[in-house]
Amino acid sequence: MRLRKDCTLWASGVLILLAALGNAAEDPEVQKLAQEVGKKGWLVFSARTEKGDFDLFIARPDGSGLRNITNNPPYDDYGGRFSPDGKKLLFRCLKKGTSVNHVDWGHLGTLVIANADGSNPEDQGKENEYPWASWSPDGSRIACLYRREGKIRIFDLQTRKLVRESPNQGIFRQVQWSSDGERFCGTANVAGGAWNIGAIEIKAGKFTQVSRGVSCTPDWFQSDPMRILYSNGDGRDNDQGWTTLMQGRADGKSRSLIYAERKQHIYFGCTSPDDQYVVFSRRSHNDGPIEGPMAIVRLADTPIIGPEAYPLADTKFPNARRGPVCLLDKLPKGFEPHWTYADVGGLPTQ
Repeated sequence: MRLRKDCTLWASGVLILLAALGNAAEDPEVQKLAQEVGKKGWLVFSARTEKGDFDLFIARPDGSGLRNITNNPPYDDYGGRFSPDGKKLLFRCLKKGTSVNHVDWGHLGTLVIANADGSNPEDQGKENEYPWASWSPDGSRIACLYRREGKIRIFDLQTRKLVRESPNQGIFRQVQWSSDGERFCGTANVAGGAWNIGAIEIKAGKFTQVSRGVSCTPDWFQSDPMRILYSNGDGRDNDQGWTTLMQGRADGKSRSLIYAERKQHIYFGCTSPDDQYVVFSRRSHNDGPIEGPMAIVRLADTPIIGPEAYPLADTKFPNARRGPVCLLDKLPKGFEPHWTYADVGGLPTQ
């Protein structure tokens, strides 16, 4: 009897949520947003194929023009990231079925650099080399995080030579290089607590704690070297976890909400190259599969809480609104999306 009741409640909840999402898709504001971003470059993301492996896909930001650009069944391809000029792509290639999670994958497998459309892939060294690789602003170098050795190292891509080495200052995952080349950010264990987002001024060696509370998956705004997106899990609602998408300044002086959704963990936030929009993945609160349905919001519309009432978040962020939110439901569930406005190999949209 209890099982039947619980199933009925669960089914009712799903129907309510589907109705809310369906209504959102028909919202004129959502349709306007989809049209607005439709031809603004390309997204790259990892997604599961029919064969069960992960490949890299590209698509227009409105969900059109989907292409599998690695098509590599014996392996899993993760973490596609366009170079700043949009001409190249780096990612990690792992043996199919390698155990990964959403915060601990960037040191596994082999680093690969290819053309932005996935053509001419070239392995960069051996397996597990160049961990957590991140592009320099001009695309000629990469910064890599060596957690056990406590170092962040910069390598020249043409010569493969070590250019610079500095202490990681507690950063142990997900290092990223700012667009002006002046800072690194990453997930760090620091005096203020475990699993926080920190920023390092490269020349001065100064570390700044950016987030407050358990946080992960940081990334820089693509055009603003002082702002960082990150996921923050500092909240509970009736024992259901929630992870919001936040933004904070690299000097640690301010933090604010971008997006929150009841019973969803919002991960892998990435801005458009002009910082006008944000794409992210929406994952179940129980942190199941690493990928999740993707969505886009206009940064000027944020903070947003959607699509249903969320008392805890509504109280914490009283200035938030309900949308618009463009759900990329035409696309497969995505992992670590990244955005470029460059012409990716002249590929058509259809």
